[in-house]
Amino acid sequence: MAKPMLEVKDLKAHFFIEAGSVKAVDGISFTLERGETMGLAGESGCGKSTTAYAILQLMPYPGKVVEGEVILDGIDLVQRSPEEMRKIRWKEISICFQGAMNALNPVLRIGDQIMEAILLHEDISQDDARRKMEDMLETVGVDPTRADNYPHEFSGGMKQRAMIAMALVTEPKVIIADEPTTALDVTVEAQVLKLIQSLQKKYNLSVIMITHDLATIAEACDRVAIMYAGKIIEYADVVTIFKERLHPYTEGLIRSVPSLLGSDHLVSVPGSPPGLVFPPEGCRFHPRCPIASEVCLQKEPVFREIRKKHFIACHHAEQMWGKDVWK
Repeated sequence: MAKPMLEVKDLKAHFFIEAGSVKAVDGISFTLERGETMGLAGESGCGKSTTAYAILQLMPYPGKVVEGEVILDGIDLVQRSPEEMRKIRWKEISICFQGAMNALNPVLRIGDQIMEAILLHEDISQDDARRKMEDMLETVGVDPTRADNYPHEFSGGMKQRAMIAMALVTEPKVIIADEPTTALDVTVEAQVLKLIQSLQKKYNLSVIMITHDLATIAEACDRVAIMYAGKIIEYADVVTIFKERLHPYTEGLIRSVPSLLGSDHLVSVPGSPPGLVFPPEGCRFHPRCPIASEVCLQKEPVFREIRKKHFIACHHAEQMWGKDVWK
């Protein structure tokens, strides 16, 4: 059996502040197959972007990966030195940062920023790098004659396309798309998603799609990991998550979005995510959960395989079969 392209094992990434350690990512595990798109979804502040930075070893101060493994095509990135990671990032695994308007350097031309990634990772002449950059801009739907423009001369959608070009120009095996459609209107959002899907097929990319937009998940992903308070609480293929989810939080998250069919009543999950310096004992979702019991308050649920390739962290997952717990 072929090994996964990316395997994350018990990854923990904490921020060390005066009040204590913020357990932003606290023991998550998942795999990403070759050519697969995996969605990482959840409320704001649940640890999605921090997961991306931890995988890439780009944790901002005072953050640090404290435990776990990130195995990319047989290489554990957690054990690589900063110098080794600089060679691996962009060449083997890259990221399309959240908010292209803030991720691009405003005083450098678009083409120069893309060429910088090429020249840092490939033994190539300036002219060849220029040609490769222009070819990639054309691939993502940007006129190569715009390469000498500055970011402020690009629309939001064009900035996002330029970020995708930068992430793909060195032909990595894995790309992390962190909220790739943030701040875009609906039409441009659809264009960007379609572009990512077409490029994935063209280059046989493995993609981690980080988003809080469940419509994006349904449209673009093969499998989905639902995060809550620094942990993955449900993990399965996209059809199972939307049709046969078994965690109360996943149910509430999906039911909080209006349906085009108009058949289900909307759900509002009460409360807000907990602070992660001193998270709740037991299940972190229990203060907001409609079926929480005494065991949920005292014992953290084991992340277990409840059905084939369907993993969940809930003491009462079996009670969710065919029941509406959010009445």
